[in-house]
Amino acid sequence: MEEATTPFEPSAAATEVGAAGTDAHAEAAATAHAPHGHHGPPTGFIRKYIFSIDHKVIGIQYLLLAIFAAFVGMFMSVLMRLNLTWPGHKWTILETIFPLGAPGGVMTPEFYLSLVTMHGTMMVFFVLTTAPQGGFGNYFLPIQVGAEDMAFPVLNMLSFWVTLIGLLVLISAIFVEGSTIVGNTDFVNNFLGGGGTGTLGPIGGWTGYPPLSALGKVAGPGQGAGATLWITSIAIFCIASLLGALNFITTLLNMRTRGMSLMRMPLTCWSWFTTAILALLAFPVLLAAGVLLLLDRHAGTSFFIPGGLVFNDVVQAHKGGSPILWQHLFWFFGHPEVYIAILPGMGATSHILSTFARKPVFGYRAMVFAMFAIGLLGFFVWGHHMFISGMDPRTSIAFSVLTLSIGVPSAIKTFNWLGTLWGAKIRFTVPMMFAIGFVSLFVAGGITGLVLGQTSLDLFIHDGYFVLAHFHLVMGVAAIFGMFAGVYFWFPKMFGRMMSERLGQLHFWPTFIGVYCIFVPMHIMGIVGMPRRYASFQEYDFLRPLDPLVLLVTIAAIVTAAAQFIFLFNFIWSIFKGKRASGNPWEATTLEWVTPTTPPPHDNFGGHLPTVYRGPYEFAVPDAPEDYVMQTTPDAGEGNVAAAAGQGIGQGVQGSSGNGHNGQH
Repeated sequence: MEEATTPFEPSAAATEVGAAGTDAHAEAAATAHAPHGHHGPPTGFIRKYIFSIDHKVIGIQYLLLAIFAAFVGMFMSVLMRLNLTWPGHKWTILETIFPLGAPGGVMTPEFYLSLVTMHGTMMVFFVLTTAPQGGFGNYFLPIQVGAEDMAFPVLNMLSFWVTLIGLLVLISAIFVEGSTIVGNTDFVNNFLGGGGTGTLGPIGGWTGYPPLSALGKVAGPGQGAGATLWITSIAIFCIASLLGALNFITTLLNMRTRGMSLMRMPLTCWSWFTTAILALLAFPVLLAAGVLLLLDRHAGTSFFIPGGLVFNDVVQAHKGGSPILWQHLFWFFGHPEVYIAILPGMGATSHILSTFARKPVFGYRAMVFAMFAIGLLGFFVWGHHMFISGMDPRTSIAFSVLTLSIGVPSAIKTFNWLGTLWGAKIRFTVPMMFAIGFVSLFVAGGITGLVLGQTSLDLFIHDGYFVLAHFHLVMGVAAIFGMFAGVYFWFPKMFGRMMSERLGQLHFWPTFIGVYCIFVPMHIMGIVGMPRRYASFQEYDFLRPLDPLVLLVTIAAIVTAAAQFIFLFNFIWSIFKGKRASGNPWEATTLEWVTPTTPPPHDNFGGHLPTVYRGPYEFAVPDAPEDYVMQTTPDAGEGNVAAAAGQGIGQGVQGSSGNGHNGQH
């Protein structure tokens, strides 16, 4: 094969083609190969590791931020379980840490509600959205499409720092609301609305339903300064996500290397691409809703506050807004957000299952179209979150049908995962175990989604633990299993060392068993009628038979939370002391495993961008010297760079597609 003379110019073979059509292909390939956003290697510690514009460093920054947020959110969930299981118990350490939220060591109901709010916000935005897209997507999408960096490196850096600011603002809500010293400042009293309430932030839930969230401090503890900072944090996060989404879409469409047609991209790239489109369309709606909510709180507007509202015997001075309008805006974002969290996990799972099953992905094109169908349908089903809002029954039927229709592309993906595993010689590595765990949890959570999609059933169990169990399984822990699979799989490429397989298995089994012991009993609780967001159930005789299940869930939650410290130790220890990794320890086929060094150099490919000749999952190839063939390996007799240039813009007919061998499977 004739090598290109420079990383960004076609070789002589590509420029000396006689046919006019091939000239056009070569010209297009050269244009696509131009150095978008090219920048030299950083100098100095701050420029290299702090304010870096290298997509790999930014990806690691996102990942570390998400790990921190995950452990904070997990700590809050354990506190909630302690209060639900042993209400009224005196926890001396809680009084020491939260003297206003747990006076005498007993958690107040307001403190519990603020835990619910902050846990949900922390996990949904700064873990489930940040880690799979901002972390793994930032690090590996440019490498997997054969680019030097993201299209807009400086914008990429800004997107991370804006995300970090959003997290800091969210955390500040804890201290503003939980501290009388900060709460008595003029700034808090005059602008934010007062503090010092002893909560951990607002008490309105992560959905922030008005009028509770729109009235300000008169609505209750935490609804003053904490709620304002909470809304501001989400608005900042929306801006950061929009910046990132623009970068992802531009990078994937404009910076693919020679031969990397759309149907030769790994399914991970398709998932990050689809997620970026969802973010680009969904987050502006939430941003606008947040701005309107802030105006209601501080500018006297009435977008979400109904006229004539009486609160604490005082008629509120508003002309007549609609709390239902907030629900429409929030859930128009909220349901695509479910897929923003889960789609990257689907891509990583597909990628990892194929690698360790040593088989091509079953039905590659069907997987791609199913991914886009899930994303598209996700924008038409927000109303199923509002079945109890009093909507017209005919409207409910439309939303119900659309909701159930998402089961079709979801089932396609599930059966294709099973088809990939069928008859395979599976290598049960830790990444593979977490990928299989993802499939299991996605199916278990998805089945209960079919129940909630039916109006007559949802009306009964909507605000109960059944819904809680459903979305934690399918959106929460399934997505987190996808993250764990990605960490264990890509850790060697990111840090040049292997994570401990023994510690990984010790982490997997308590986590996998634990999450089922947590959320399967919650389905039973929901069917019986246990309501969400209640700090205690001791006052309800009909719920007393569920006390053993409540205890089981709490013990399982504590054990599962403790198992995550095994992962944390393995992660940190392996960065410094793990076994040195080879360039391709998993014998995978995609472009991240052909970089000249591990971790990859600053420009990813050492100045020579690769040429792609085949699809991403060429395993079990007949007559191949190994049981896999890299994307950069040409077919026999192939090697004309001009042909590769033509394939790079989707025009070539030779070589293999993204599914199977030589485009035949």
